[in-house]
Amino acid sequence: MYPAEIVQPMKEELTDNGFQELLSSDAVENTLAEKGTTLVMINSVCGCSAGTARPGVLMAVANTEKKPDHLTTSFAGFDVEAVKQLRQHLMPYPPSSPSIALFKDGQLVHFIERHQIEGRPAQMIAHNLIEAFNQHC
Repeated sequence: MYPAEIVQPMKEELTDNGFQELLSSDAVENTLAEKGTTLVMINSVCGCSAGTARPGVLMAVANTEKKPDHLTTSFAGFDVEAVKQLRQHLMPYPPSSPSIALFKDGQLVHFIERHQIEGRPAQMIAHNLIEAFNQHC
C-alpha cells in the first residue's frame, strides 16, 4: 500500500473538483446501483499515465454539456477493497491503473485502459471521454 502523504495530493486533484471517493466495496456497489451514468477514475501513482489521466478527466467534465450523473474515484494500491470490487465490474478487462470507466445504470459502457492513456496528452483523453459522454449521458 502506498503512503498517504504520496497519495493524498493525487486524490485531492479529483476530490477538490467534485469527485466522490469510493473507499469500500459497499460504496462501489451502492454507487453503481444508482440510476444514471457514473464515471469512475481509478487513480494511480504512475507518473506519466496518471499525470495525463487526471487532467484529461477534469478537462472532459469541464468542457461538455452532457456529463455523468456521478463523478467518482478510487485509488489503486491504496483503496484496495474498493478497487478490487470495481475490477469485478470491469471484467473481462484485466486490472489496469490508471483507468477510466463509464457506467450506465450499473453496466459498463465505456472503458479506457492504461495502455490507451500512456503517451497520450490530456486533450486526447478528454476528447475520448467527451465522445462517450455525448453517446451515453
